[in-house]
Amino acid sequence: MREGAAQLNIRAGRGPQEHEALIEIWRSAVRATHDFLDESDFARIESHLASDYFPAVTLTVAEKNGRRVGFAGVRDGALEMLFVSDAVRGEGVGSALLAEVIENQAVSKVDVNEQNSGALGFYLSRGFAQIGRSELDGDGRPYPTIHMALQTAP
Repeated sequence: MREGAAQLNIRAGRGPQEHEALIEIWRSAVRATHDFLDESDFARIESHLASDYFPAVTLTVAEKNGRRVGFAGVRDGALEMLFVSDAVRGEGVGSALLAEVIENQAVSKVDVNEQNSGALGFYLSRGFAQIGRSELDGDGRPYPTIHMALQTAP
């Protein structure tokens, strides 16, 4: 658990009882950063978050002053999702979540939508490097994906 002057707390997810709050964070983050996402794909993804995507990962949640503001989902060393509420974007929540899952869940890879230049820059600035690219995303949709891996110090 990480705590700082801004009352940021990083903790394990608490299961289905908080999924609706995490979906609200997802909506806020995606609306602010994924302007390339077709509305039908937004709705399709949202409809699968609680039923399919959240149960498939280990969730880690960030709280600021007792309020959920971000979360990460990890599976097999891969960061499958990291979303921060638009209201606190740029305040270190994503960095704290990423540091936590690298340190405690051995995250070493992430896939990023190519059109999400903010996320791409975020991971590049935190030690990840591009190791591949796919024209389609993991669901076979036309959203090119950059495959990244955490680089180890020489």
